[in-house]
Amino acid sequence: MARTSSGRVTQRRIAELAGVSQATVSLVLNERAGKSRIPPETRDRVLRVIQETQYVADPSARRLAGMDNRIIGVFTYEPAFPTGSQDFYAPLLTGIEAEAERVGCDLMLFTSAPVRDGRRRLFDGPTRLRLADGVLLLGLTMDAAELGRLVDGGFRVVAVGRRDAPQIPYVGIDYVSATRDLVRGAVELGHRRMLFLHLPAGGESVWDRRTGVRDGSTGAHPIEVEAGPGQVDLAWAAIEEHAPTLAIVEDAALAAAVLARARAAGLRVPEQLSVVALGAPGRAEPGPEELTRLDPPRTELGRRSLALLARLLSADDRPDPEQLRTLLDCPVVEGATLVPPAG
Repeated sequence: MARTSSGRVTQRRIAELAGVSQATVSLVLNERAGKSRIPPETRDRVLRVIQETQYVADPSARRLAGMDNRIIGVFTYEPAFPTGSQDFYAPLLTGIEAEAERVGCDLMLFTSAPVRDGRRRLFDGPTRLRLADGVLLLGLTMDAAELGRLVDGGFRVVAVGRRDAPQIPYVGIDYVSATRDLVRGAVELGHRRMLFLHLPAGGESVWDRRTGVRDGSTGAHPIEVEAGPGQVDLAWAAIEEHAPTLAIVEDAALAAAVLARARAAGLRVPEQLSVVALGAPGRAEPGPEELTRLDPPRTELGRRSLALLARLLSADDRPDPEQLRTLLDCPVVEGATLVPPAG
């Protein structure tokens, strides 16, 4: 019988022997099989392995792990519900909700944090984060000092997205590699006159995409112009001034607007002007079949972030240190808006 160095059989080992996930073992132990629709044969197999290994859950360890309430908090630094935010947050929240149901936890959304300088703050007043067993942090930018204070205060948190703040666990997206590969492919097609329409300096994801553009455009030296959502006139003025063969647009909605403006101006797209986006378009924008772009796996990002937090709260399946800060691959959608430049 395989045991840990302390002599206890863990839920992870039960899962291995039963051929299921550790979350399934947890659901069976907490009598949530009906809610999670675990097949009876799977439940019976888990229970049989538990009986054979004489597994006994450690109540004190579970209590110390903070699993009494089975409530996961979600704190957003930016409002999650305005129309402009729905396309960004909806996939994340979908993944978070699905994983919460899978592991048998409820979600609590924190929305009443005080706002200072246009941003929510965790510690400008009494914090209610302790109401939850653990908290997921969402936001394009996060206050590094607040993140450090969370760590020092012993809060169990996971940031959604890569963070430079030391010791904060996170699950992020590898924007550097994906952006570099996309831009490098454009260089290989022959593009040299590039215009990079980037967002204002902000969170780590913005800097990661900028790094990817610079790393991938060796020999091309793209002109960089700041242009955010809705700044179509500014973006088009830069295109008219610099006459690029390729526009690299960080905001996908702006990329769609640039495509429409180019066609209205009589340009042949993509022969005279190729356009790539460093994100996913919204529901009202050109679909994946047209726009060459990155396809950030936001639903999987939400799911994996909550899965990591659940492991941090577990008494039996704590992640190893190298598993506390991970990056997901970001696929590239080929689309139809990137071709070799004319002539």
